[in-house]
Amino acid sequence: MSQEDEAAATRRDVAAVESSRANRGWWDRNADDYQQEHGGFLGDDRFVWGPEGLDEEQAGLLGPAGDLKGRDVLEIGAGAAQCSRWLAAQGARPVALDLSHRQLQHALRIGGELRLVQADAGALPFADASFDLACSAYGAIPFVADPVRVMREVQRVLRPGGRWVFSVTHPIRWAFPDEPGPEGLSIAGSYFDRTPYVEQDEAGRAVYVEHHRTVGDRVRDVVAAGFRLVDLVEPEWPAWNRQEWGGWSPLRGQLIPGTAIFVCERDQ
Repeated sequence: MSQEDEAAATRRDVAAVESSRANRGWWDRNADDYQQEHGGFLGDDRFVWGPEGLDEEQAGLLGPAGDLKGRDVLEIGAGAAQCSRWLAAQGARPVALDLSHRQLQHALRIGGELRLVQADAGALPFADASFDLACSAYGAIPFVADPVRVMREVQRVLRPGGRWVFSVTHPIRWAFPDEPGPEGLSIAGSYFDRTPYVEQDEAGRAVYVEHHRTVGDRVRDVVAAGFRLVDLVEPEWPAWNRQEWGGWSPLRGQLIPGTAIFVCERDQ
């Protein structure tokens, strides 16, 4: 979770419009710091599913890398489009979409022959059945008040049989403090409390929002959007990764999952 300066953290209900406005502003303001802090780990053209460092090249959650050639792929919450750059290197035709203008400016800075689109994931500006695959590595889904709306949009723009793979903070993490050390190993709240995490300014306006869903909620969201859940991947923390990333760390990663990856397919 974020550590925005001069913002007070709380838990309260947040409407969809307020949530979208807050997170667009947060990512525009913090994109530079985010890319500076995490760009080395993410690389310019790697497809990393989360802080554990699980790489799509090894995981193959979108399918074998050799089968990506010629596929139309939508990346949602693309940031600086590192994942899309890797997809393009495999011969795919990716479209990198993000709500944040500043994040997409970093995509332009890094370069590459990519199609970049600034848009809200809940209103995708594409025709029905435009893509073979869709993916999101910690993009959009944790930050939207209505994830089913986003997934229905993804389902709409996918072709029959298309695969949708997205990663989010593992829901169990919400019961623990967002700390990488021993203090982050004791339960501090209810796993079942769906109240959003909000950082707000002195006037009470949200400047950053994350929305909690349980594992069961996420599964029901996937099904409600018209997908079939194929796999749920909980990456283990690898021995080579000694990096701390916010509340993610080798200490915690050896004991509790930090990331959940949902592998879904649209039926024919």
